[in-house]
Amino acid sequence: MRVPVVQHSSRRRRARRRRAVWAGGEVLVTVGVVLLLLVVHQLWWTNREARRGAERKVQALERQWSAGGAERDAEDGASGDGGAGGSGGAVRGGSATASPPSSAAARDALPRRSRAYAVLVVPRLRLRVPVAEGVGKPDVLDKGYAGHYPGTQQPGRIGNFALAGHRNTHGEPFRRIDRLRPRDVVEVETARATYTYAVDRTLPRTSARDAGVLRPVPRSLVVPGSGYTEPGAYLTLTTCTPEYTSRYRLVVWAKLVTTRPR
Repeated sequence: MRVPVVQHSSRRRRARRRRAVWAGGEVLVTVGVVLLLLVVHQLWWTNREARRGAERKVQALERQWSAGGAERDAEDGASGDGGAGGSGGAVRGGSATASPPSSAAARDALPRRSRAYAVLVVPRLRLRVPVAEGVGKPDVLDKGYAGHYPGTQQPGRIGNFALAGHRNTHGEPFRRIDRLRPRDVVEVETARATYTYAVDRTLPRTSARDAGVLRPVPRSLVVPGSGYTEPGAYLTLTTCTPEYTSRYRLVVWAKLVTTRPR
C-alpha cells in the first residue's frame, strides 16, 4: 500500500493562495464600505446639510427684510434698465410700464456675486429656497440655493430671469420641477416686492449648451419651436436631466402675472 507524499512546496502554494484570496476579500469589503459611505454622504448628508443651511438663509433674509435692513447691493450706480438681458420696463398684472431708475425693481438689480438676495417659492413642490447671484457650485448651488445666471434679467423686469438648481444631492431644490404644470404659481420674494409668475411651458430635454433658453426672449436653439418669439417678463428654471446625470437640461418657463410691493 502506497502512502501519498505531500510536498512542502505544495502546502506553501496553497497557503499563499488562501492568503491572497483572504486579502482580496478584505480589499473588496473595504472598497464596498467606502463606496457605501460615499453614497450616503452624497445622497443623505449633503442634502441634509444643504437644506438646513438654505432654511437658515431664508429665515435670515426674512428677518432682515422685516427689520428694514435689507442690503441694497445695487443702489449705488444702478442703471435704469435693471441690468443686462432686457429693457427697463417693469411688469404689473402682465402688462409692461415704464420704470424710473429709482424704482423698487431697479434697486433689486445687480446683487453681489454669490450673495443670496431673494427667495424662490414654489407652493406645488413645497419649495422655499434662497436665490443667490451666480451659478458656481461651491459658493451657490452646493449650498442648496437656486443660482441666478449672470447676464440674465432680475425678477419683475422685462427679459428673462433665469435660475439653475441641483436636481440631485446638495439639497436638490429642483429635483421635482418636472412636476410643474401650466398655471402653477412660482413666486420670487425680494426686499422690495414679491413677483408672481405662472408656469407656461416645459422643455423636457435639451442640450446642456443650449444658450437660447437663457436669452432675453428664451427660445431653444436645439429643439425647434420650443420657447418664445415676443418680449415679455419670463422666469426660466433649469436643472440636469435625467436624474443623477448632467448630460441634458430640463427647462421650465413661466410668465410674470403680478407684482406686489413689500
